[in-house]
Amino acid sequence: MRDVYVIGVHTIKFGKYLEQGIKELCGWTVEGVLKDAGIEKRELQSAWFSNSAWGMRDYQHCIRGQVALRPLGIDAIPITNVENACAGGSTAFHGAWKDVASGLWDISLAVGVEKLYDQNKYAVFAGFLGGMDTGTIAKEIGRLKDYAPDPAEIQVAQVQASQQTRKARKPKTLRDRVQDYWNQFATFVILGESLGYSTVRKITAAGVAGGDHSAFMDVYAYAARRHMKLYGSTQRQLAAIAAKNHWHSSLNPNAQYTFALTVEEVLQDRLVSYPLTRSMCAPIGDGAAAAVLASEEVVKRLGASARAVKVRASVLASGRSRGDDEPDIAERASRMAYERAAIGPADIDLAEVHDATAFGELHQTEAVGFFPKGEGGVYAEQGVTGIGGKKPVNPSGGLISRGHPIGASGLAQIHELVTQLRGEAGPRQVEKARLALAENGGGALGNEEAAMCIHILEAPAPR
Repeated sequence: MRDVYVIGVHTIKFGKYLEQGIKELCGWTVEGVLKDAGIEKRELQSAWFSNSAWGMRDYQHCIRGQVALRPLGIDAIPITNVENACAGGSTAFHGAWKDVASGLWDISLAVGVEKLYDQNKYAVFAGFLGGMDTGTIAKEIGRLKDYAPDPAEIQVAQVQASQQTRKARKPKTLRDRVQDYWNQFATFVILGESLGYSTVRKITAAGVAGGDHSAFMDVYAYAARRHMKLYGSTQRQLAAIAAKNHWHSSLNPNAQYTFALTVEEVLQDRLVSYPLTRSMCAPIGDGAAAAVLASEEVVKRLGASARAVKVRASVLASGRSRGDDEPDIAERASRMAYERAAIGPADIDLAEVHDATAFGELHQTEAVGFFPKGEGGVYAEQGVTGIGGKKPVNPSGGLISRGHPIGASGLAQIHELVTQLRGEAGPRQVEKARLALAENGGGALGNEEAAMCIHILEAPAPR
């Protein structure tokens, strides 16, 4: 296998683009990544295109990459479409890496684009059910109530959030209420015709995937409660992680949220699924991100060595059936990545991990070996994972605050880490960053993610 380098990265500002479609967002990030790489589109030899929701949104179920890239003049080359739930962007990166590492091509493009924001929030959140085994959803929802919190804990959390909720929510007009009921009915019919009305009724009765959140928030809440019972981690530790990421995103102009929050403000936000408040959960939004990967020969030809970031390891893994005490997918995949990079977790200077919720970050920092099991929240509360700490995590703001447009999220992680390793991150720059890790998971099957990528990147050699 050949050495592979990232020679270009780009991300648009994540947010809400009601007037633009997938093609427009794709065009913006492809133009940006080609400029950063210093190449023309005719030099691209292959492309990997990541997207999850275009089919549900606009019925573009197939040939998505070809449809999005042809208007840009990128055609004829092999274009591979990737759908791997939230791990789609990092899977596209892995595919481009394989193209170059194998010697098949010298320059490959990875691009992820997603539009999630819609006026019908119920349909958006219902779409996340596609990241699970839809044939067994009715059987799975029961376990999400396991490790139920003490009623007193729920009451305290609701009291904390009540005043903030009253301030944040404005009374709905009659027109808004009518539209809201219609959206709920339309979504119920769509799901009922697809999954069966009895299944939808069971999901609704269980309180899973309510109108204000996706089913994945209930999955994360279940896992968080289990961790709290086993190790004594606390809701306040989760709030510390969320507040840290909001602070990081206030330094990132590409983030969907660019405001800071205190730990107390996070705790006082609306309760989504105990112990998770809204500020601990990634928002819905639109976005696009891309990377160009190339061989060492191309790097030399372009004179790009000063900004070319080496891919030390790229691992794509799938979940498996396992016992709760066996290593999970992140533990297994990160071990493979460390072995291939010939390093250990202590060598990593910074990381971007999949924090669809604050608990997601806590768990992944333990799973990839940064902290012992049960101590991720302790270290986060002590400031270890903040910029300036010993192990900065999610300096971009993470999914919680940078945003989480499904197919683009993994490549946004790559953008952040490459920017950091180049020393170009400005006020959020991690000092002396040499090795970085990206962890991006997607979907849920059983008790772990269905897919996951781990990438380890190395800074350009100092001149």
